[in-house]
This record gives sequence, C-alpha cells and structure tokens, in this order.
Amino acid sequence: MQNYKKYKGAIVEESLEDKKVLSDFDIVETTVTDDENPDDRWHIHKVLADAEQIEKLSKFIKPTKWYANFWTDPVRIEDGNIIVAYRDKVFSFHKDDEVGRGEAIQYGLSVDIPLEQLDFFTE
Repeated sequence: MQNYKKYKGAIVEESLEDKKVLSDFDIVETTVTDDENPDDRWHIHKVLADAEQIEKLSKFIKPTKWYANFWTDPVRIEDGNIIVAYRDKVFSFHKDDEVGRGEAIQYGLSVDIPLEQLDFFTE
C-alpha cells in the first residue's frame, strides 16, 4: 500500500546526479542563492512528497556532501516527523527524538557534511 502522507521538503538541484527526478515532485517554490559566481549558486526547490518519493530520491543524491530533508506539520500530521535522505540511506524520526536525530547527524558527518549544515530545518 502506498504512503499518501505529504511531507514538505527542500531539495537542492545541485545535489542530484540526475535532475530529472525533480519531475516526480510537486514543486511549490524555487529560490536561487545570490552567490556572485553563477557556478556557486544553488537552486533550492521547496516540494511536497510522500515517503515513497523520498526513498526513490535517495538513489539520485550525490554520494557525499549532500542530503535532502522533509518534515510533516508538527501540529496536524503525526506531530512533527522528519525524514533525512542521503544517497541510499534514509532516516526518519520525530522532531523531539534526539537519538534518531543524532544517528542522522553522525551519518551526515561520515559523508563529509559539515556539522553546521546538519540542522534539518522544518520551515
């Protein structure tokens, strides 16, 4: 049975090995960072997704230095779950679960993501 729950999320286009996977998502908004050098700019897509789409996305994220994160509405849907997708590895935990968050952070560090970038924002 498919999981139809919708998560909000952010995907950095430059984190993907194949950008075509973005067509699987409902893109709500796209912003571009204002770095002076165009090669340093990120295209950040705010999306809606279900758990199955997030699992598929994990196969397209570059193997090091990148992740995508997703979250539910902390008031209405399961009280604030977070999903963090790395290449071929997905973590799911409640926003107050320090053990789950810690495991996701440790894995991020192991794939060369700086600690200050492992904040898993939720809006």
